[in-house]
Amino acid sequence: MAIRKFSKGLHIALWLTQVLLSVTLVWGAWMKLFQPAEALSAIWPWTGQVPPLLVKLTGIADLLAGVGLVLPALTNIRPAFTFVAAAGVVVLMVCAMVFHLSRGESPVFNIVFGALAAWVAWGRQEGAASLC
Repeated sequence: MAIRKFSKGLHIALWLTQVLLSVTLVWGAWMKLFQPAEALSAIWPWTGQVPPLLVKLTGIADLLAGVGLVLPALTNIRPAFTFVAAAGVVVLMVCAMVFHLSRGESPVFNIVFGALAAWVAWGRQEGAASLC
C-alpha cells in the first residue's frame, strides 16, 4: 500500500476535525453519564423516553469514540485506532439517524457528524492496514 503524503494544511484540518468531534463526544458522554435524568431530558427529550441503561450505554460509546479519535494519534501508541474510532463514529451516527428518524426527529446533527467522522476515517486510513 502506497503511503499518501498530505499537505500540512490538510493534516491540520484533520486534527482540528478530530478535536472538534472528540470534544463534542466527550461532552455528550459526560452529560449522559453524570447529569441527573431530569436535567438531561430538558436538553434532549429522548433521554427521558428511553430506558436509562440505553442513555448510559450511548454515553459510554460517546466517551470511547471521543477518546479514540485523539489519544492514539496524539500519543503515537497504536495510531491506527484513530481510524477505528472514526469508523465507529460513522456507525454510531448511522444508528442515531435511524433512531431519530423513527421518532420523527431531525437527523441533521448526526448527518454532519457522520460526514466529518467519515472524512477523518478517510484521512487516517493509512494506519488501519497495520491492524490486519
